[in-house]
Amino acid sequence: MSASELVEHRNGGIILPALIANEGDRAGRRFVEFFTAQIRNPNTRAAYAQAVGQFLRWCEERRLTLQTLEPVAVAAYVEELGATRSKSTVKQHLAAVKMLLDWMVTGQIIPANPAASVRGPKHVVTKGLTPYLSAEDARTLLTSIEPSTLLGLRDRALIAVMTYSFARVSAVLSMQVDDYYANGKKWRISLHEKGGKRLEVPVHHKAEEYLDAYIHAAKIEGDKRGPLFRAANRRTGELKTTTLQRNDAWAMVKRRAAACGLTHKLCNHSFRATGITAFIAAGGTVEKAQQIAGHASTKTTQLYNRTSDEITLDEIERIAI
Repeated sequence: MSASELVEHRNGGIILPALIANEGDRAGRRFVEFFTAQIRNPNTRAAYAQAVGQFLRWCEERRLTLQTLEPVAVAAYVEELGATRSKSTVKQHLAAVKMLLDWMVTGQIIPANPAASVRGPKHVVTKGLTPYLSAEDARTLLTSIEPSTLLGLRDRALIAVMTYSFARVSAVLSMQVDDYYANGKKWRISLHEKGGKRLEVPVHHKAEEYLDAYIHAAKIEGDKRGPLFRAANRRTGELKTTTLQRNDAWAMVKRRAAACGLTHKLCNHSFRATGITAFIAAGGTVEKAQQIAGHASTKTTQLYNRTSDEITLDEIERIAI
């Protein structure tokens, strides 16, 4: 939000949207608590902050307040938003607004949730759109990363962990050194997933090889509570003591893919889709993939399974014309 759209909250100098600040200190505190106490996941918090901010701006432009807000106004916002944004985005924005207003109701700021009866667009996802790599291309990417530099070892280990454990990039980047540990003769990794879930996954032998090489070269074995995947000075190649950030990890992925001639449109979730697709193509079950990925439902896992996308030349040659 711009400075003209914000009002300084008197207690503690917290900047609040004008529509919230105008309701008084109790509403202001409740609003801050929504984004600090109620929403724990930083990615969800960022997405909901953007959605709520856009909705509040829309209300302010129409001189609406929390007290005068009605279902018809929320429905009009949803309709207007749907003209320029995707159905999934509209549903996410509406979910954020509903959750905020529910929080305001339970905090006795408003008597009822005006968004409760508003329905979003129908949006049923049966096929995932996450770009992925074939098993061959994934091997090409991993083997193309030079193991002679510390950054190369770090990047190779990071991509391998995401691919072989089906893990979210945020979960991997939040790992500490001691989240990679021996359990008898086997090595495991501990991942902190959404909703506070802790997921323990056996380490694939390739990921183990790459992790061992990186940790040994980085000399971070003794820093058990330090971040596993660390930011670095690209000019000197030296690691910092801070965690590698998601945006930097994504930039690295694009840079490494381009360097080995892969022109695929990739994202950090591509390695989750790549691992799950390769696992199922090799005979693994969706139920086991769900367990490894830590998904609540096999429906979510199926969105990352792209085996049905593969059309072979033999199948095309069946067209006997």
